[in-house]
Amino acid sequence: MKILVVGSGGREHAMVWKLAQSPRKPILYCAPGNAGIASLATCVPIKADDIPSLKAFVIREQIDVTVVGPEAPLALGIVDEFRKARLRIFGPTKQAARVEASKIFSKEVMAQAKILTARAKSFERAAEALAYIEQHDLPVVIKADGLAQGKGVIIATTCEQAKQAIRDCMETEVFGQAGKQVLVEQFLDGEELTIMAFTDGRTIVPMPSAQDHKRVGDGDTGLNTGGMGAYCPAPLGTAALRDQVLHEVLQPMVDAMARIGSPFHGVLYAGLMVVKGVPYVLEFNARMGDPETQVVLPLLKTDLLDVIEAVVDHRLDQLSVEWYRDAAVCVVMTSGGYPGAYQQGKVITGLPATAATSSASVIFHAGTAQRDTDVVTTGGRVLGVLGLGSTLSDAQRAAYRVVNRISFEGCHFRTDIAHRALSR
Repeated sequence: MKILVVGSGGREHAMVWKLAQSPRKPILYCAPGNAGIASLATCVPIKADDIPSLKAFVIREQIDVTVVGPEAPLALGIVDEFRKARLRIFGPTKQAARVEASKIFSKEVMAQAKILTARAKSFERAAEALAYIEQHDLPVVIKADGLAQGKGVIIATTCEQAKQAIRDCMETEVFGQAGKQVLVEQFLDGEELTIMAFTDGRTIVPMPSAQDHKRVGDGDTGLNTGGMGAYCPAPLGTAALRDQVLHEVLQPMVDAMARIGSPFHGVLYAGLMVVKGVPYVLEFNARMGDPETQVVLPLLKTDLLDVIEAVVDHRLDQLSVEWYRDAAVCVVMTSGGYPGAYQQGKVITGLPATAATSSASVIFHAGTAQRDTDVVTTGGRVLGVLGLGSTLSDAQRAAYRVVNRISFEGCHFRTDIAHRALSR
């Protein structure tokens, strides 16, 4: 069986790594892949958003299932194009992917489905948004409507900061077309939690809860990033809370999408803020999170290939999905300067010959490439080092043991991933 994974980051490396463990021994391809993925799959030099070339490759190579990692090709309609050609693909259609591609659309569906979320107002004109800010409580959250690679959310503590965020989005266009419209949203003070779920449009199978670390610095300080690390399971995500999220968030959203004629298939990601024990939805994503995938998939006991096919073939209700009761911690190693400007091409030292350094740790590549005999940096987030253990403490120690052996010029990482759980 031939599988193509679309993407080039740590999330896609984790997907390929998990698929490589399938007893069905699939032949794996990844487009475009990275230096780490190349040890497990044939990397194909096609960009993730080059849908015509991806489609031609799948037809030519007779790929059985395509698995889409990042959000951009989903928002561009890769699933629609593949389905027109009767090609099997894992992920939501362009219309369904609007749950992530348009924060305004997502808010409208949540309102229809009566899903708890922060109060928000959308704006198409900067002048109206700037006037509205004058009377809004602080802090306030400014969100670019479209896809901004995880960076289009600004928490403003002063009126001037909020106005500057609106100007950046709508006038300076720092997020391009994504910031043409903005949401001005109520700030929720609580603790973040991620619960992702496999769904075939009817049946929903939630994954263990995870917690991402967005801020660049220890103690959750500094700028927001795409994610500096994650851990799973998160103690905040109790069995009762997960059940509440299934029945009050995930199921209503999947049902609402079906009602409006855009059934959602693939992975629905619920980014939550838990305020005094009550889960509010901050955002929905139309795919697996990064770096949450790196800590959730290693705990999946059921063959990932079986799960993917059950979703694609609309028979998820016939599959029993099981999970290991272990813990996982992923520490992201970034280029100096990230999430701002950073240099590339730095040689990485201390990497083992294989992704798995031991049964307790795995290195997932994110922004890397092979240059002659060296592996070099090509992105802001460079590596995700996974630690596994029977407890979060064990998993954290396993991750940092490996992190401390790896280096490259300007390397930065947080030293406190999973601190919220371990301090409870």
